[in-house]
Amino acid sequence: MTFEITAQAAELRDRVKVFMASHVYPMEDQWEALLEARSDRWQPVPMMEELKSLAREEGLWNLFFPDDQHGAGLSNVDYAYICEEMGRSFIGPEVFNCSAPDTGNMEVLAQYGTDAQKDRWLTPLLAGEIRSAFSMTEPDVASSDATNIAAEIKKDGDDYVINGRKWWTSGVADERCKIIILMGRSFDTSQASRHQQHSMILVPKDTPGLEIVRNLTVFGYDHAPNGHSEVILKDVRVPKENMLLGEGRGFEIAQGRLGPGRIHHCMRAIGASERALEMMCARAANRVAFGKPLHQHGTVRQDISLSRIEIDQARLLTLHAAHKMDTVGNQAARKEISMIKVAAMSMACKVIDRSIQIHGGGGVSQDTFLAHAWSWNRAIRMGDGPDEVHLDSIARQEMKSWLNDRKTQ
Repeated sequence: MTFEITAQAAELRDRVKVFMASHVYPMEDQWEALLEARSDRWQPVPMMEELKSLAREEGLWNLFFPDDQHGAGLSNVDYAYICEEMGRSFIGPEVFNCSAPDTGNMEVLAQYGTDAQKDRWLTPLLAGEIRSAFSMTEPDVASSDATNIAAEIKKDGDDYVINGRKWWTSGVADERCKIIILMGRSFDTSQASRHQQHSMILVPKDTPGLEIVRNLTVFGYDHAPNGHSEVILKDVRVPKENMLLGEGRGFEIAQGRLGPGRIHHCMRAIGASERALEMMCARAANRVAFGKPLHQHGTVRQDISLSRIEIDQARLLTLHAAHKMDTVGNQAARKEISMIKVAAMSMACKVIDRSIQIHGGGGVSQDTFLAHAWSWNRAIRMGDGPDEVHLDSIARQEMKSWLNDRKTQ
């Protein structure tokens, strides 16, 4: 099966590739120095805002958004190819207003938000004027089973009052973050099934009672100025109009949010892996050990060949999932979506690790993008649903298909 890119998407991909080479990679090399030069690492970097303005002027903006009035109007397959190019840099997606968690939040608002919610929050997000956060994971429960989420969303007159503790609320430390989509429990367990007890609600960041306790690191990286924070919500009061879709419909929204987001994560991981393989080959060609270039050593050749096989396998599987989403819908593609999450992130960690090994001491330092890329993709193996959850889902669906087939024989 082939997954051909349309002429429009191919042209956009090529323009993104040129933009990345001309603007993003040079900025990436300066990124840490730009942050260190500021008195507060959590303040926006002016150069990023300049590049975002330039990308928007060139029409390389909101390329993920399926509505061609506000984005590129691409299919999942078409955007996947472009997303791979952006994923070659850890700062690349933001330049084009295509970075998480904003992409997922914009899709949620577009699909489930009221007109008033869209006007207030979606419009400035699409314009790149503000940023957003998504708050689901909690430190006191196993959040891989999202039915454990315990933050309380309680109706009080014309308002909802929220109490709870969250962590890994990505992006909330950024001063550009103005809105949080929060998932919490809004029903007693006796009142609804386990997947109808939770809701998603819009919480403006400046709401009284919301406190950022600390910023977390990912294997030592703080990912400033966006970051990942632990947050306490104490009697946080928001109007009832801030509820998304309706009480008890949080899991319904979550399922709609995860499909495209996992395509994005996987293709970005594939882009990072391609860059790691290119660096692996360059190192193998230019470095001499034990009297011959590294690429003449059998173990290095094996690392290169396995990496090429695994990258291409992950790409084809991801494009297959994207194609199925485009043709039969996210629900019908849920098994494939789980499969790519396991395959792509595992592959990225292995390929990047091989490149680190071939780079030796330089591979674990700040002198290349490899250490940062490995830490990010290793974290996403958990952050987008741990492998164990996806493997369980795949097996259940596979067994259901097999049993159904047996019944019809």
